[in-house]
Amino acid sequence: MALARQCNVLKVKLATAIIGISSIHLLKTFINAQNLDEKTMFWQVAIHITFLLSAVAIAAIDRIMLPATIEHMKRE
Repeated sequence: MALARQCNVLKVKLATAIIGISSIHLLKTFINAQNLDEKTMFWQVAIHITFLLSAVAIAAIDRIMLPATIEHMKRE
């Protein structure tokens, strides 16, 4: 079970890293906004929000599963 816990932590860290990269790219897009059309900006924001929501979902699932993981580890 400890391995499963480590995998969940890595998933959350990876999602955080992806959000960081996406944030930097989005900032670059906003700085260059006058040269881009609205459709491009819309999709980049939509993709970034999707990354955010998926990271929150992964973290929430990890948090929900944590008590079960701890209980299972106590039994072993």
